[in-house]
Amino acid sequence: MKASIVSLAAALTLGASPVLGAPSTTEQSDSITPITVKGNAFFKGDERFYIRGVDYQPGGSSKLTDPIADVDGCKRDIKKFTDLGLNTVRVYSVDNSQDHDECMQALADAGIYLVLDVNTPKYAINRASPEKSYNDVYLQYIFATVEMFAKYDNTLAFFSGNEVVNDGASSSAAPYVKAVTRDIRSFLRARKLRHVPVGYSAADIDTNRLEMAEYMNCGTDDERSDFFAFNDYSWCDPSSFTVSGWDQKFEEVSSLYSTDMTGVYSGGLVYEYAEGGNKYGLVKIDGDNVKELPDYTALKTAFSKTANPKGDGDYNSTGGANGCPAKNAPNWNVDSDALPAMPAPAKKYLTEGAGKGTGFEGSGSMDAGTESTTTATPGSGSVSASTSSSTSTSSKGAAAGLQPPHLAMAPVAVGLVTAISALFGASIVLL
Repeated sequence: MKASIVSLAAALTLGASPVLGAPSTTEQSDSITPITVKGNAFFKGDERFYIRGVDYQPGGSSKLTDPIADVDGCKRDIKKFTDLGLNTVRVYSVDNSQDHDECMQALADAGIYLVLDVNTPKYAINRASPEKSYNDVYLQYIFATVEMFAKYDNTLAFFSGNEVVNDGASSSAAPYVKAVTRDIRSFLRARKLRHVPVGYSAADIDTNRLEMAEYMNCGTDDERSDFFAFNDYSWCDPSSFTVSGWDQKFEEVSSLYSTDMTGVYSGGLVYEYAEGGNKYGLVKIDGDNVKELPDYTALKTAFSKTANPKGDGDYNSTGGANGCPAKNAPNWNVDSDALPAMPAPAKKYLTEGAGKGTGFEGSGSMDAGTESTTTATPGSGSVSASTSSSTSTSSKGAAAGLQPPHLAMAPVAVGLVTAISALFGASIVLL
């Protein structure tokens, strides 16, 4: 079946502050350089980093497995990743009760980074009842995942949520998504872990796409995301930056890695690597046999013909927070900048650590645990709240890509990048 590209919107890198690479508490070979955020872009040391990746979750949500805990499968697929010219994989769920050292080291040795969603189907913010699902049991689970993967230098980024807000009504869950983003960043700082970039993966919907991006970049530095991503399927391929057609050749790749877009975007992830029930996919896996599908060759060709821009790709090296979007019901139903405070029982994890995760066998968190009962004080997510004096108008973080002129244009570019692919195959996620 056809494959298409989902561009991971790192281009809208928001980061409230530069990402600092603190020493890891667990040894890993120094075979790979940690990725950081500078301005509105990802960097590998002093060199601009562009994601060339795939979404990697063989079996899909209907057959939940952890590909990073499957050492044999991981090493099998790394050969294909390197053949395709990839430098990143995104995994939607991992079992935090399992060991991931061997696969993560094998990925690092191959120069491949991991973008990880910290949630699972049973441990996540429920858009229908965000107040109840944002609780200490949930935070313990995701903190355990974060603590486990922050030790790997090739963990590129954490997603605090994926398409939690997918229409106007569900926008009321946005404060809880943002609170989770704040809490993960606070946990990394408190535990003296490497500051892995933390962001949100949004549904590309006209209803409140702009508001969600602005919302994740407003407020004090501790509350703001390091980056923002769109799951988008609207590029009609073959195409150009301004013209659309259809015959899946991944021609969107040449625009995505051109200076038409690299001033805002930092690459993308193809959805998806392994074909499942939805018939998306670059390969079909049957045991140890990996069959390359037509889109595998098309993507490999597109990547091989497309070099990254020279220099810094016209990224914006400065920036700061924007103002929070005004309530605009029914499309954007958030009437305050305030966020829920971390549930009281969860605060101990900042000093004691999260402990062992319960993994895929855990009973879930959506109807368990203690909810938040208070509103957070702005800046309270900082390890030392007294040192955070930024406001939504004065902070100097990595949010340049979300200044109104940039953001007004970015969704248009994303929209061109990826719609017919929703019907036919794999697709690119804009970062």
